[in-house]
Parts: sequence; C-alpha cells; structure tokens
Amino acid sequence: MAEKPLSSPHATPVARAERFVWLTARVLEQRRFAYHFLRGGADQVETALSAYLNEDGGYGHALEPDLRGPVSQPLHTAHGLRVLDSIGRCGGLRVERICRYLTEVSTHDGALPAVHPSQRGYPAAPFVPVVDAPPSALLATGPVVGVLHRNQVWHAWLFRATEFCWSAVESLEKSHPYEIQAAVAFLDGAPDRARAEAAADRLGRLVREQRLAVLDPDREEDYPVADGYAPGERHFPHDYARVPDSLAARWFTAEEMARSLDRLAADQEEDGGWPIRWRAWAPGSALEGRPLVTVEALRTLRAHGRPVD
Repeated sequence: MAEKPLSSPHATPVARAERFVWLTARVLEQRRFAYHFLRGGADQVETALSAYLNEDGGYGHALEPDLRGPVSQPLHTAHGLRVLDSIGRCGGLRVERICRYLTEVSTHDGALPAVHPSQRGYPAAPFVPVVDAPPSALLATGPVVGVLHRNQVWHAWLFRATEFCWSAVESLEKSHPYEIQAAVAFLDGAPDRARAEAAADRLGRLVREQRLAVLDPDREEDYPVADGYAPGERHFPHDYARVPDSLAARWFTAEEMARSLDRLAADQEEDGGWPIRWRAWAPGSALEGRPLVTVEALRTLRAHGRPVD
C-alpha cells in the first residue's frame, strides 16, 4: 500500500492534523479525532476509553500522560469524564461507578486530591508531587464537579464536593492558569447560575489584574510565567474559554479573543500537530500529549466558528 503523502500546507487544519494523528496518537485520541472530525462513532471512543478503566471505577494507565502506571487517579478520572461528556455518554451506570470511586478517594472534606498516594512507586511528573496526606485540590475537584452537574448527574458525593468548590473559587486571591481553568470548569457547570456568574466576574478581574492571560500575542514576553511552569508556558484567552458560551468568554473583548484564536491556529506545526506548552519531562508523556492537545485545539477553533474542515 502506498504511503499517504504529507499534507499540503494549503490543506485544511483537520487534513493537516489527520496524518499526524495516525502517526503518533494513542488509540483513544485516534478514535476521538475520528468522532469529532471524520464522522466516527461514539461507541468506538467509549471502547478505547474503557481500556483505561480499573475495577475500582476510576481511570488509570496514564490516561493523563503525566501520571504513569496502572493505578486510578482523580486526574485520570477527570480526563475520562471529559471524554465521556464530549461524546454524550456522561451518565448511567458508568458514572455511578465513577462516583463510587470518587467517594473512596476523597479527602476528609469530601473533595479530591490532585494526586492520590496510590501513585507512589510509579513514575510521575516532578510538578505533580506524591505526598502521604494530600490536601483537597480545586485543580482536580472543579472539573469533575462541573462536568457532572452539566450532565445533570446527582450523587451523594456531589454535595460536599460542590461546597468545597464554591469555597475554593470564591476565596481565590492569588492563583495560576491551571487552577483558574479548573474554576471555570466548575462554574460553567454549576447549577446556581447567578452565583456562578458573580464568581466568574470576580475571577475575570483577577485574571486581568494578575496578567494570567496573554492579551497581546505580539508582546507575549510582557506576561509573566507562573511559578513552577515551563519557560514560555503562558495561557491565552482561548485556554480559559474553550467554547463561546463559557463564562470566561466574558472576560475578553472580541478583538482579544480573535487575536487569541489567530495565535492558536498559527501554532499548528509543520507535521500537522500542535505543540505542548508544559514541561516535557519524559519522552512518552510528550509524545502522547501532542495528539491530545491537537484534538482540543481543533475543537476549540471549530467551537468559536473558525473553519477547520
């Protein structure tokens, strides 16, 4: 069989990304790419995702590439829920099992740690340390609570976890981009919309005051890099507002969002994939991360009305 030729630089973003995905992606990202851009089926995505599912109801096996090893982790499980949400499968018995897992690994205040101690003994990125008694983390809890509420899932675990998220979001003073993204994920799904809008308005002012979003890509170096982040690991408006109806979209002017999306489109590399911005600490995690961010970049561009097909 003849090798599929390299895509033309004049091809669509999806066409340029397709060969990159077939060359480098895990089966899960291949199935997700096919679902979102090639009319693939949701069943195939869910089958690929099930390979990462453990008997305890959580997800493991490096689903989130920066945590290696087989054990279930909150960050893996948050990732799994986002995948299920993206294909309209975030409900039913599958989510009941996940909620039982979340209950088992929660901290004393009913929320999730970023990394459960079961990770000890397996490789993990140096920026996600493993400790014996980890605190609750908005980083892990916010996205899970948000996606469950958005899908109208009701489970006993959600009550205390939701209260934790409200308290954490409404008390944020000094933050960093990934924590802000977790807060947005919670607020976009929170049932109390008036409270969510008020909290998001305050967060938007914080993001602008602390310069946590690059508003002028031509002057990127003028924006600080958060402590512990990789050199150049900055965030843009589209990183917070992945879809136009996100509360975070209100933080930016139309011109600021347009420049951000222009930058995202321009970041597609010659091989058709998008780069990772976080610290590449191991070859496997970097290789697996690029197809993941490529799928999300294309989804973000399309959600905002940019032509990708």
